[in-house]
Amino acid sequence: MKLSELFSLTRPTLSFEVFPPKAQDLFDSVSSAVSEIADLNPDYMSVTYGAGGGTSDFTVKIAEDIEKNHGVTALAHLTCVSSSKERVDSQIAQLKNAGIENILALRGDIPKGMENGDFGAFKYASELICEIKKQGNFCVGGACYPEGHTECKSLDEDISNIAKKVEAGCDYLTTQMFFDNDILYSYIDKLRKKGIFVPVVAGIMPITNAKQIMRACELSGTALPKRFIKIAERFGDKPQAMAQAGIAYATEQIIDLYANGIKNVHVYSMNKPFVARKIQENLSEIIND
Repeated sequence: MKLSELFSLTRPTLSFEVFPPKAQDLFDSVSSAVSEIADLNPDYMSVTYGAGGGTSDFTVKIAEDIEKNHGVTALAHLTCVSSSKERVDSQIAQLKNAGIENILALRGDIPKGMENGDFGAFKYASELICEIKKQGNFCVGGACYPEGHTECKSLDEDISNIAKKVEAGCDYLTTQMFFDNDILYSYIDKLRKKGIFVPVVAGIMPITNAKQIMRACELSGTALPKRFIKIAERFGDKPQAMAQAGIAYATEQIIDLYANGIKNVHVYSMNKPFVARKIQENLSEIIND
């Protein structure tokens, strides 16, 4: 199923992200976690793609397994930084041959030392979206940033770039993680005022490692509400307690999103089946409403 069809439904959706292994010897353990999450029968599962295509073969393999062996719709990530046009076209062809209909088109993180250099055949995600649309009848998504991309001078500049993605054929947007729902509501209002009406999928990150996520938020510019910081400070050095608190916080976020009309939620489950399972259990009656 194309995600554009899924998002046209009136019911809420819940999906999970997984990432492929960095090396062949890790494939079995990652594959086992992916299978456990797929067995939860989410609305779809996304499979990430390393910058420069470092995990590209695994991305296709896992996405194909999710669809053919588990019957769950797969969304394959595709990045363009450090990739030639031939490599990108080859990856698109592999996805087409595997029967994958959904691609999330990303520029990808710029490797150190390349900040002012040649990024590859495609400099922006909007260019990659155009290429994917030329190559096949894919449903193509793009990333968006409720607090603005760190490389943009302002949120308005970032939204202008989002508009270019939509003009290029982007069918929907998935947000970077955020921890304050009011930021998302304000952001979507700004998108709509700029004439951007594609579906917006809320990306939620349940926190199980407080130190790691706080460092990531510092780098990405993601705001941490005082309430969340207090939770991390209180439970951060107790892994099981932090996992329980982080899942509860994410669940509360998702319930509030659904209640306020944001019906599509994507959970960054970090290949942790227990996180995906608990989130789904916490929402069992809500997502079946």
